[in-house]
Amino acid sequence: MPRLRLKFPDHGQSVPRIDYSILFIGLLILAGVLLQFQQITEEVNYWTNRVERLEKQQQQKTSPRTRGTPRVKEFSQEIRKEIIQANAILDQINLPWEALFDSIENAATEEIALLSLQPTVSSRTLRISGEAKNMSELLDFVEALERELTFENVHLLNYKIKQDNPHRPIVFLLTAAWIQAS
Repeated sequence: MPRLRLKFPDHGQSVPRIDYSILFIGLLILAGVLLQFQQITEEVNYWTNRVERLEKQQQQKTSPRTRGTPRVKEFSQEIRKEIIQANAILDQINLPWEALFDSIENAATEEIALLSLQPTVSSRTLRISGEAKNMSELLDFVEALERELTFENVHLLNYKIKQDNPHRPIVFLLTAAWIQAS
C-alpha cells in the first residue's frame, strides 16, 4: 500500500484570496439571516401583543356591564350594517365580470351600441340598455344573448324608436339572468 503524503498549511503559507472571499460571503449571509431573524421576532411580538389586546377586548365585551350597554348595542348594530355593506361590495367585486363581458361581446354586432350594464347581485340579473340601428338587429342581439351559455331568460323590456334622429335608431332596455358558473 502506497503512503499518503498530506500537507497541512502552516503559518508560513499564504491563504488564497478565495478563502477570504468565501469567509466574507459567509459573514454577509450570517448578517442577513440575523437581520431577518430580528424582523421575524419583532413581527411575532407585534402579533402576540395584538392577540392579547383582542382577547382582553373580547373578555371585556363578554363581561357584564351595568352602564354603557345601549352604546354597545349601537356599535354592534353599526358594525352589522357595515358588514352587510362590505358583503354587498364583495359580491359586486366577485361578479363573473369576464364571463359576462365575453358573452356580451360575442352576442353584440356593429349595429348594436351598448350604453349601460346594471348588475343586480341578489337576483343575478343584468339590465342592458343600448341602441340598435333597426329592429331585426335588436332581435338578433336578444337571440344571440339567449344562446350564450352565461345567460338565460333574456327579455326585451322596452324599446323606443327615436323619431327626431334621421337614422331612426331604436333605444332598448333588456334584462338577462346570468347562470352561476360551477
